[in-house]
Amino acid sequence: MLKKIINSFKMAVGTMHGNLFHTLLSILGMIIGVAALVSILSLIDGMEQYAKDQISQTTSLKSIVISPRNTKTVNGISVKKDSFVYMTYPKFVALRNAVTKPAQAYLISTQSAEVGAANQKIVSMVYGCSEKIKPSISVQEGRVFSVEDFEDNSDSAVINMAFAKAAKEKQNWLNEKLRIHQREVNVIGIIDDKSDRPEVYLPLTAFRDEELKAYPPSVAFDVENIEDVAFVKETIRGWMKREYPNNLDDMELMTHEFRLEQATRGFMLFRVIMGLIVGISVIVGGIGVMNVMLISVTQRTTEIGVRKALGANRRDIVLQFLAEAMSISTLGSVCGLILGILGTMAIIPIVKAITKVPFQASYTWNTIGVVAVLAILVGVVFGTYPAMRASKLDPVEAIRRE
Repeated sequence: MLKKIINSFKMAVGTMHGNLFHTLLSILGMIIGVAALVSILSLIDGMEQYAKDQISQTTSLKSIVISPRNTKTVNGISVKKDSFVYMTYPKFVALRNAVTKPAQAYLISTQSAEVGAANQKIVSMVYGCSEKIKPSISVQEGRVFSVEDFEDNSDSAVINMAFAKAAKEKQNWLNEKLRIHQREVNVIGIIDDKSDRPEVYLPLTAFRDEELKAYPPSVAFDVENIEDVAFVKETIRGWMKREYPNNLDDMELMTHEFRLEQATRGFMLFRVIMGLIVGISVIVGGIGVMNVMLISVTQRTTEIGVRKALGANRRDIVLQFLAEAMSISTLGSVCGLILGILGTMAIIPIVKAITKVPFQASYTWNTIGVVAVLAILVGVVFGTYPAMRASKLDPVEAIRRE
C-alpha cells in the first residue's frame, strides 16, 4: 500500500511538472488565500507578543494580591456588607510564616486625611502597613518600622519625601509630632519612594477595629521566582480555607496572570474571526483546485481507461488523483506561505513608520501547522470528488471517447 501511495505521488509530480504553467495558474487563488492567512496570523501573533511584553513591563507577574471584599451585589446593585472578615496583623504574620517559598509580604490599609504637622495641615495619604512598607524604597533619614513598633498603641510614623517637601519652612522632621484623626504620632524616618504625593505610614496595629473595617487591609506577596507563583498562590488559598472556611467570599485572591489570560483570549477570538474571514479565500482556491482536477479527469479519460484496462482498480485511480490534488494544494500552500512571509516583512516597516510602535510580526510553528493542515484538507476535500469520478469511468467507454 505504501509503495502505491509513493508511486501515486511520483506520478502526480510528473504530471504537475509537465503542465507547470497551467498548474501555477490553477492554484493562484490558493496561493493568495494562504498568503493572506499567513500574513494575518503572523501579524496577530506579533500583536499578542507585543501586548504581553507591555503587560509584563507594567505589571509584576510575580505578584499575588489578597483584596478585601466589603461589598456584595444584590439585584445588580453593589452594597456594603453588614459584616465581613478582614486581614489583621496577627493573621498576616501567620500567613507570611505559612509561605515557605522566597517572597516579600506586604500588608497595607489605605485612607486619606488632613495631617497636622508643623503648625499646618497637609492633605496626605495615610497607610497602615507591616514592617515592609512597600517595594523599592530608600531610607533618607532615621529608620523604618521594626517588630517592636507593632505593639498596641504604637506612636511611630514614617513619612515620604513628598510629605517632607509639602510643609513650608520645615527642615528637620525626625521626632516631629503629627496629628492624624485625634491621634498623635512621632516621625521616626523619612523614605524616598519616588511618589509625588504626600504619604504617611503607620503600623497597622495603630488603627482601631472601626478604622480597619472602614478601610480593610490588602495583602501583597512579591514572589522571588516566577516559577513559584502557582505554588505560593495555592499555599495562600489553602491557608485562607483553614482560617476563614465560612468567609472566603470576603477576600479575593488573584495574580496578574489574569491580564495575560484576558489578552490571550482576546487575541484568540480575533485570530479565529480573522482566520474564518480570510479562510474564504482558501476555500475559493480549493474550488479552483477541484475545477482543475475535473478538467484533468476529462482531458485524461483515455489515460484512465488504459490504466484500468491494464489492471488498475478503482482504489489505484482514486489514489492517483487524490495524490495529484494534494500535491497541487501543497505547492499552493508552500508558495502562499513564502509570499505571506515576504508580504509581512514588507508591511511591518510601514506599520512601524505610521504607528511609531516597536512591533514585529511573529512566525510561529502554529502558523506553519495551520498551513500544513490546510494543504492536506484542501487536497482531500476538493480532490475527492474528481478522484471518485475518475475511478467510476468504464475502461472501454473511456478508451472509445478518444
